[in-house]
Amino acid sequence: MSGAGSSVGELVTLARRSFQNAGVADAALEARLLVGGLLGLSTTEMITGEDRIVADADAFRIRDAITRRLAHEPVFRILGRRPFHGLDLKVTPATLDPRPDTEILVDRVLIHLERIIAERGSARVLDLGTGTGAIGLALAKACPQVRAVLTDISGEALSIAEENAYMNHIGDQVTLLRSDWFDQVSGTFDIIVSNPPYIVREVIGSLDPEVRDFDPMTALDGGADGLDAYRAIAVGAPDHLNEGGLVALEIGYDQCDSVSALFEAHGFRRIEASRDLAGNDRVLIFAVGAEG
Repeated sequence: MSGAGSSVGELVTLARRSFQNAGVADAALEARLLVGGLLGLSTTEMITGEDRIVADADAFRIRDAITRRLAHEPVFRILGRRPFHGLDLKVTPATLDPRPDTEILVDRVLIHLERIIAERGSARVLDLGTGTGAIGLALAKACPQVRAVLTDISGEALSIAEENAYMNHIGDQVTLLRSDWFDQVSGTFDIIVSNPPYIVREVIGSLDPEVRDFDPMTALDGGADGLDAYRAIAVGAPDHLNEGGLVALEIGYDQCDSVSALFEAHGFRRIEASRDLAGNDRVLIFAVGAEG
């Protein structure tokens, strides 16, 4: 199909109508994100440049991207990048595509992190299963006094996290470590954070294709009950926490009670539970020992 003579506005309209016909949620927003992202245009440029004629090669790229989105590939995977808590993150098939819900974990942790920095002058953060580096890098970006260790079992994911660290000008604040949870971790930290795999294995096949077919399985599969990663973290965290240290976790919508009980059985106490914008349980924060 020829793309000759297509304008920015016409391509946005094509994408929007295609997405609406396919039942894509937020079709208008996704159309603008896709076309603007592929053309490198800001929101203002998209509005003021609707009549701009797009080069044939770019029009073909956009039409191909529309086809990919109709096959359920998420917009930010097509673009290869996504914004996250003030960061610009590279996303690849080796990494989870970080969702806005995870920004809630960052926001809740920052409250505690700023207190720790005010008291101690600096803070050490461990981000387990870092993927793109989203959580650890967002905390480091927000707090120059933070030194973060980012771990992942995937060497490919760690390479992307390292690229993201330097792309966002915080490479000197982070250390990358290939590790299966705590296996290769040494030292202690003020805060341990993680968005671990927490999907019950038998329901992975029923997930939306945007997730099931494009996120890496290692970032989804939480084992038979969805709690395998939380068990590993609960067992290993006490040996790697400074006095007064915290563990902050993203959880599935129905895991507040089960994850809380698991950590309490390992000597933790829950100090915070937060919900996402949809009202689902999303973040738990734990301290070690009884309240003092």
